[in-house]
Amino acid sequence: MLDHPLNSLGFAKPPAATRVVVAMSGGVDSSVVAAQLKEEGYDVVGVTLQLYDHGAALAKKGACCAGRDIHDARRVAEAMGFPHYVLDYENTFREAVIDEFADAYLAGATPVPCIRCNERVKFKDLLQTARDLDADCMATGHYIQRKMGDAGAELHSATDANRDQSYFLFSTTAEQLDYLRFPLGHLASKAETRALAARYGLSVADKPDSQDICFVPNGDYASVIEKLRPGAADPGDIVDMDGNVLGQHRGVIHYTVGQRRGLGIGGLGEPLYVVRLDPQARQVIVGPKEALSTRVIPVREINWLGDAPFDSQPEWHVNVKVRSTRAPRPAILRPLSATTAEVELLSPEDGVSVGQACVFYANEGSRIFGGGWIWRGY
Repeated sequence: MLDHPLNSLGFAKPPAATRVVVAMSGGVDSSVVAAQLKEEGYDVVGVTLQLYDHGAALAKKGACCAGRDIHDARRVAEAMGFPHYVLDYENTFREAVIDEFADAYLAGATPVPCIRCNERVKFKDLLQTARDLDADCMATGHYIQRKMGDAGAELHSATDANRDQSYFLFSTTAEQLDYLRFPLGHLASKAETRALAARYGLSVADKPDSQDICFVPNGDYASVIEKLRPGAADPGDIVDMDGNVLGQHRGVIHYTVGQRRGLGIGGLGEPLYVVRLDPQARQVIVGPKEALSTRVIPVREINWLGDAPFDSQPEWHVNVKVRSTRAPRPAILRPLSATTAEVELLSPEDGVSVGQACVFYANEGSRIFGGGWIWRGY
């Protein structure tokens, strides 16, 4: 019997003999992935995670995994004729994502919970569930690409730079990458995704994209943290870099590094920015814009996706992104261990924040070499 040619998911067997679990958020992206794979003849199983209390979620628009989103995912599965399951991950999500989010803010950091959700829930527990269901792989609606290289599966930026989600997926491990598939990463625009949704007749074809973190209604981080950690919004002093009191703040959790507006300390001659937060002293430290400039960044919990071991050479010349909304810029990455490093930016960057990710990109091409978490370095 001749070997079967590779199917579109990279397996040497017919689509009908290839089971794929699709992580369905209820949005248009993952719905299109599920519909497309079903149309191609794959054995599709849809799975949606219930991540937090629906009582709070039902009244909230535009966020993933709310009650309406689970309903939307179920409707897509019914329309396309494949099984769909809802898994209760509320306790896991709270312990792995929400609690750390609140504690990080209380410590003066600016966390990125979507990365932790991918790392600790979707690409860990859900991926294991997919294996338990005897799936050959798991597919998601993320805008990122998986390409095969000489040393195995590689992570690459999406074709559409405006939709690229590589910043939020840097912690995907090589083992996870072997099992994951991202069918939308090559599309030129979101318009193509919506066109596919319309062609499949999906009810979510015109559904708006989610904008907020799913458990943070209307982007109001502070109110969520106050609810999770009573007393977190205690007031304190706004001080300059010499310790002089300039005014009062309404709680450190209301401020982020780089913030200029809303400080309530006008009339001082020059614009002032938040340059540091000191939760222990309940102080917001402000200074001139040049005080925000950072050239050297300590990074830990590094997930390295290069072909050679991370600490096999003294430095790597890469591009790095220190916020999701900024373009990658040239840097020298110096390993301190297998999971820690010092990143030297070739030109200073403003507003580098503890708790954000530092993601590594190839100087040329679209490959992503992983990344790590920015910390204080002590």
